[in-house]
Amino acid sequence: MSDLKTVRKDYDSRQLLESTINKDPFALVESWLKDAKEHAGLDYNAMTFATTDEAGFPNLRTVLLRGFSRDGISFYTNYTSSKAKEIEKNNKVGVNFFWKELERQIRMKGIVKKAPEADSDAYFASRPRASQLGAWVSDQSSIIENREVLDQLKKEVEERFEGKDVTRPPFWGGYTIQITYFEFWQGRPGRLHDRIAFMMNADGEWFLERLAP
Repeated sequence: MSDLKTVRKDYDSRQLLESTINKDPFALVESWLKDAKEHAGLDYNAMTFATTDEAGFPNLRTVLLRGFSRDGISFYTNYTSSKAKEIEKNNKVGVNFFWKELERQIRMKGIVKKAPEADSDAYFASRPRASQLGAWVSDQSSIIENREVLDQLKKEVEERFEGKDVTRPPFWGGYTIQITYFEFWQGRPGRLHDRIAFMMNADGEWFLERLAP
């Protein structure tokens, strides 16, 4: 990859200024998500999700945002996965959205907890049947011998639920992240990017600060 040191793009499509920014970080996230849906297309709700393992190393993976409100942001996964086990040890997590089409990022930190079972049931019921069956098949993050093992498990699960509704596995469900920090990044020319961070004061009110790029 001989071009790694030279490939670059200058960002110049938008700006992020204190004089025009929405001072409500939740409203700003919602606005940016709407822009991403319009301009970034499929998987605009993909976010990098970071946890920390027992040795202190960060682990990152991409998950899909499935809910956003002032109560937090939500996603769904297997409760026996490596990320779930790391959440049990340390519930302080981070997420990052990047939309190259908009030259934007949002970085967030927060505290994660399991979503109410009713929410998990409702979301699971809305999934395609193949995804519902897949939740039963995969013992996420565990070691398997080969692909054939997975295919055999899939066949067994299909036979188990043939002609029936697929119920939510007890080991699968949602998480909600209560956000404690927001950082909005807008690419600008010459790598002098706009970065606006939102933090909460002792009275529970959000305030913003500009960060050097």
